[in-house]
Amino acid sequence: MKIALIGYGKMGKAIEEIAFQRGHEIIIKIDISNLSDLTEENLKKADTAIEFTGPHSAVENISKCLDWKIPLVSGSTGWTEQLDEMKARTLANDTGFVYSSNFSIGVNLFFELNKKLASLMAPHLEYEVILEEIHHTQKKDAPSGTAITIAEQVLEQVKRKKQWVNHLSDNPEDLEIISQREDPAPGTHSVKYSSPIDTIEIIHTAHNRKGFAGGAVLAAEFIAGKKGFFSMKEVLGL
Repeated sequence: MKIALIGYGKMGKAIEEIAFQRGHEIIIKIDISNLSDLTEENLKKADTAIEFTGPHSAVENISKCLDWKIPLVSGSTGWTEQLDEMKARTLANDTGFVYSSNFSIGVNLFFELNKKLASLMAPHLEYEVILEEIHHTQKKDAPSGTAITIAEQVLEQVKRKKQWVNHLSDNPEDLEIISQREDPAPGTHSVKYSSPIDTIEIIHTAHNRKGFAGGAVLAAEFIAGKKGFFSMKEVLGL
């Protein structure tokens, strides 16, 4: 498979390594030094594109790929208030798009555990729930996209919580997300339910970027030739 890489930072390089190991070809690599190469002509040479940039550029990059009908995988975070718009653009252009806030297979299994635990804990009002995420200092957004996904899953089940906040709060309706930035830290996410009697906690800790990169390449293999909007849940058959 021929892949176009949009974003060639640490994640882009990790994706390149995994793609080569799985027998794929990287036909173009776009970063800040060659943005003029992000053209329809160049991307049409690829079977799919993988986009990992930042909140400042993701929407423009994604929009171009969808308008050019390039099957796309994106893991950029910090822009998802426009995700519904990008879903509609995917359908309007009859192309394929996989978006996830986190492509790690382990994290996506964690998502399923989180939903189940939240449904079990919802009736037990004596338990207070809090989220924590730790990432490296170069991460631009806080809370992380993964933490927001986890929080939204909790909010769907624990109805006494009305919204998430990225700080400690005295409002019992707030679901607190505590963000820490320290090096080196590829990513840790935890959900903790505490009562005066005991604590129940689930934690996912990434040891390196290979899990994220491997999942992104798996998603690229999945979306090639498909049309519609998908998440890692569909990619992994969860």
